Amino acid sequence: MKRKNLIRYLESNGCEFLREGANHTVYVNRKGKKASTVPRHREIDEYLVMKICKDLDIPKP
Repeated sequence: MKRKNLIRYLESNGCEFLREGANHTVYVNRKGKKASTVPRHREIDEYLVMKICKDLDIPKP
């Protein structure tokens, strides 16, 4: 999945940008009090996308 599509999906499901790291971006789901990192790669593996969604308590795309 493309990184920009993943970020759009996260934001449409209530997740918010928290901060930029050196090699990643941190997103947080304030409703579920969960956080996860999104790497700065153009293409993100499907297994990693599922893990990020699981970490944030949102449905998998």
